[in-house]
Amino acid sequence: MRESRLLLAFAIFFLTGGCNRSGLDESKSEINLQTDSVAFISSSAANMPDDSTHKFIKTADLKFRVKSVIQSTYHIENSTVAQGGFVAYTNLSSNIDDISVVKISADSSLETTHYTVSNTITLRVPNTKLDTTLREISKDIDFLDYRIIKSDNVALQALSNHLTNKRAEENRTRLIDAIDQKGKKLNETIKAEELLSASREQADVAGVANLSLDDQINSSTVNIIIYQRASIKRELISNDKNIEEYQPGLSRKIGEAFKSGWNILANFLVFLVQIWGFLLIVLIAVLLYKKYNKRKKK
Repeated sequence: MRESRLLLAFAIFFLTGGCNRSGLDESKSEINLQTDSVAFISSSAANMPDDSTHKFIKTADLKFRVKSVIQSTYHIENSTVAQGGFVAYTNLSSNIDDISVVKISADSSLETTHYTVSNTITLRVPNTKLDTTLREISKDIDFLDYRIIKSDNVALQALSNHLTNKRAEENRTRLIDAIDQKGKKLNETIKAEELLSASREQADVAGVANLSLDDQINSSTVNIIIYQRASIKRELISNDKNIEEYQPGLSRKIGEAFKSGWNILANFLVFLVQIWGFLLIVLIAVLLYKKYNKRKKK
């Protein structure tokens, strides 16, 4: 009897310990996954500082799978606004992958639609908030396809635009003086006015280019593609066509029957694996019972 109790206690301890370890491992895996998703899309590249000699245009491109596109869209949009940014573009859509219709009665059919929900989003956020925004977005990641962060130094381009604007302004001033002092003849005045107009246009182009650079420097652009696992929608629809068109053939019936039988067998095997601990206890109990009976007979 003492041996029987020891074996039973060992079996219970083994099962309990296995369950605890399994739960602990799953918890650690979930925490590591969340930590990795944050580290995946956030890095020092998003925190690169601007100074007097460097002016950076920062952009980020992300594609990842989420649990729910609609819920993640709301979260991303709200997070962007909270960081002082705005949503420049969003295109939420459902892409149909497959549609099948199966006859289920004389006047009705079952329509099954396989579709994938996705959204393409463009965000503009302050460059100082890019890393914070990416960390917020990472909370929605179920599977990351890619993450690209770029920092382009446009200091020389900004300087070139500034010098072009300065030269155009100086040239415009000289042309105005020339028109006022020497532009006595009509032909000379017309040519000078044309040069003045071209100079103003050149200055405007350079000024607008610098304004565009400043906007891109101050606000980072984040391009996001999110999607979720394929979904299924089933709908009962009326059937006005010939019933023979929807009757499955013999080969299809055999294939469905084989698939159904295999699913039953697979589910049974999974069930046996799930109750392996119970089966182990039963086996130990049977062995102990037999051993006890043998001693009793002696």
